[in-house]
Amino acid sequence: MSGCLFCRIINGEIASRSVFSDDNIVAFKDLNPQAPTHILIVPRKHISSLSEAGDGDAQVLGELQLAGRTIAADLKLEGFRLVLNNGKIAGQTVDHIHYHLLAGRRLMWPPG
Repeated sequence: MSGCLFCRIINGEIASRSVFSDDNIVAFKDLNPQAPTHILIVPRKHISSLSEAGDGDAQVLGELQLAGRTIAADLKLEGFRLVLNNGKIAGQTVDHIHYHLLAGRRLMWPPG
């Protein structure tokens, strides 16, 4: 997906502040953080949204969550939240599935 913002970051066309990378996952600091720690965790494979994910994407979807765990441990976070927005009405602004890892302040519930 040549026009996809996250695909362009993954391909090195747009600079990012990387915090994690492996064969299937890339994670980088959000440019508009909503918490002191705000990291986007993105699969290298373009999947538009959770609704668009297929059965063959199960492994990479699990790897996204495990990458969140690894990043949180590396950053020695006391607690964190992983958020996945699915669709525009839920707040998804980039059509490439991704988790937001949020930490560094008290996170209230419900998130609203």
